Amino acid sequence: MKPLELYVHIPFCVRKCKYCDFLSAPAAEQERQSYVESLCEEIRFFGNLAEAYRVVSIFVGGGTPSILEPEQMEAVFAAVRDTFFVAPDAEITVEMNPGTVDEKKLLTYRRIGVNRLSIGLQSADNGELMRLGRIHTFEEFLCTWHLVRAAGFHNVNVDLMSAVPGQTVRSWERTLRTVAELKPEHISAYSLIIEEGTPFFEKYGDGRCEGDRLPDEDEERLMYYRTKEILEEYGYHRYEISNYAREGCECRHNLGYWERAEYLGIGAGAASLMNNRRWTTGEEPQDLSREEQMEEFMFLGLRKTAGVSKAVFEQQFGCTPESIYGAVILRLTALGLLKDADGYLRLSERGIDVSNSVMSEFLLS
Repeated sequence: MKPLELYVHIPFCVRKCKYCDFLSAPAAEQERQSYVESLCEEIRFFGNLAEAYRVVSIFVGGGTPSILEPEQMEAVFAAVRDTFFVAPDAEITVEMNPGTVDEKKLLTYRRIGVNRLSIGLQSADNGELMRLGRIHTFEEFLCTWHLVRAAGFHNVNVDLMSAVPGQTVRSWERTLRTVAELKPEHISAYSLIIEEGTPFFEKYGDGRCEGDRLPDEDEERLMYYRTKEILEEYGYHRYEISNYAREGCECRHNLGYWERAEYLGIGAGAASLMNNRRWTTGEEPQDLSREEQMEEFMFLGLRKTAGVSKAVFEQQFGCTPESIYGAVILRLTALGLLKDADGYLRLSERGIDVSNSVMSEFLLS
């Protein structure tokens, strides 16, 4: 049986955050119940496909999956286990927001096999949380955190966001240290991106700046440097551009994305990659050309601090990276943006600073 990752999308939230462009929205209880019923039907639809695979990770994302009632989450997992063979050691993650879980929900998660949680905190500063449009305070996060630990979860991620309105380097450092003191197993530290179609784009897009200002480029870069320095003090290593973990607690599901493992997305707007075909739920699959597969191998793999294996590239494509990207590799290495050592190509610290530009060099079309 081939390994397969499952992503299950729950598109509901209590309230849309001001920066969010994900497929999510508030919904009434009846809408949520109807969606769960349809989702279970969709899962079971893949019964024939499932026979060839063993599921090695499940990630329930959103939205806010923890908004579902315990019985609804149980129904989703029952459909998954009825349809797929889930490996005994599978990593099974549920995303959640502070204030949306209680003891009953958490004990239900444990019972149905969830062994990893991802909590969306974003900031330990209540003013920053308010400006982001979050539904919770830091104190409410702490209540959720203690419930999670009391329920026996020992593989927990906390999401943090830098470069948010009104944030300073000092307040970001306080957030990092405050969260690291709690000793979660994993911390995701992303920089705010202003996306079209969001309230933040109306306020800050195209160079506009109304109200609380965004940190400038120098401040944002310093926040990025301080993230690595501070989290290393607390025993976290960076294994991907924006992700830090204690040893052995790297997110296996996300590593699969960056390594182009096969994954099946189920639910509204969920994306899939199987047999070198990509599609989003409700759309026709698109075959990836050999060149597109090479591009993905490089710009996804370079997100990992370990970089991309030249041997694996040759195994997959029947040629060396140098035969395709020789001039690019030489130029980026000479500029100090790329390292070529021990059979791997990886970004240097300088390369990580300008990672989008570096990765664009590996596009073939």
